[in-house]
Order: sequence, then C-alpha cells, then structure tokens
Amino acid sequence: MRKLALLVSGATVVAVACVTTHITRLHPEMTYPKICPEGVAIFTSAEKADTPYVEVAVLSSTGSQNYTNQAQMYESQRKKAAEAGANGLILGETREASTGAVVANALIGTPADRRGRAVAIYIERDSARVRQACAGRH
Repeated sequence: MRKLALLVSGATVVAVACVTTHITRLHPEMTYPKICPEGVAIFTSAEKADTPYVEVAVLSSTGSQNYTNQAQMYESQRKKAAEAGANGLILGETREASTGAVVANALIGTPADRRGRAVAIYIERDSARVRQACAGRH
C-alpha cells in the first residue's frame, strides 16, 4: 500500500510540474519542416534577432508557479516552435501568479499559474546554424 501511495504521489507531482504551451499559427498556409528544439535560437527582443524573419506563430504557455520555472517555460516554447519549423523564438512577457492566486492556492488548492508568451519566427538565412545544432538529432 505504501508503494502505491508513493507512486500516486509521484504521478501527481509529474502532472503538476509540466508546462503547457499552445500554438496559434499566424499563416496556416505556410509550412516549414520540423527541426530539433536545439535549433531554435532564443531572443529576448525582436531587435536582438538582428536579421529579417517571418513570424510563424504566437505561443502561450502556462505552468504551476509552485512546480515550474521560467527555464521550463522557455524550453516548452522552444519545443513547440521547433514542431512548427520555426528556428527562432522571441520571448514576450512572463507573468507570475498574483499574490491572491498564490494565497488561494495555499489555502484551498486553486491553481496559481505562471504565464508566458513568445513569437516563433523563421529566419531564412539561419539554416546553416540549424543544421549544425540539429546534426545527429531526430
């Protein structure tokens, strides 16, 4: 019985610890081949991309503030961008759960989620970097 309790407890933590990222394609008629997540460059602003690009999709992520961090959120966004064939990611705002949500979470168990947004981009002249980053990965 104790092993079952530990197993159920562990499954709960795994389920709660994940980040969910939703993708909204901006131009569904345009498709790009999938790449590996390591091939997606992360930029903190559009200016840092410093090269022409096409906006592929808007990404919206949520994750429990208690069990996730910003790095996990960025990694989830990077994976979704790679699935869409984007080779760049411009990070947007990340909002932490409000104080009220954190207190309610502690008292009655309601969600206290961190939320983040990003724009997945395709940089045409970045293909050599992507090939190198994704070499040997599937």
